[in-house]
Amino acid sequence: MLGDQPDAMLIIRRAERDGDPWSGHMGLPGGRRARVDADLLATAIRETREEVGLVLDPGQLLGQLDDVAPRTRTRSLIFARPFVFAVAGGPALVPNNEVSGAFWVPLAKLQDPANYREITREIAGVSRTFPAYHAGEGIIWGMTERVITSLLDIISGQ
Repeated sequence: MLGDQPDAMLIIRRAERDGDPWSGHMGLPGGRRARVDADLLATAIRETREEVGLVLDPGQLLGQLDDVAPRTRTRSLIFARPFVFAVAGGPALVPNNEVSGAFWVPLAKLQDPANYREITREIAGVSRTFPAYHAGEGIIWGMTERVITSLLDIISGQ
């Protein structure tokens, strides 16, 4: 989510949960499509409301980015479809039990080359290196890093 003048992005920290491969990670609001969702846009709107209390209107939709999938093996093949909304004023956020924190991260912080550097993580017993954003609230890597990089490339005209 971006403000009227794209100056900040909504980032969440997922709550710690056993069995959740993204437990504790920094990410974007979202989740699985439910039967009540007409489409993935409806899923994004519902999940954002549930996770952080932010009510989105389809009229705020700026567009969607390319689908992304994990590069590491997960239990099931998943894809995420990122939607970008313009939200006026950086409204207050009320995280639910799936979210341990929600932050409006300035785009300038994400665009600063000093905050974009590699991290090393152990995945399934193998040490791997990933590009990552080092925001004050935490480290953003993986699928979320790829979504943010795609959006920042569009914003900067690359």
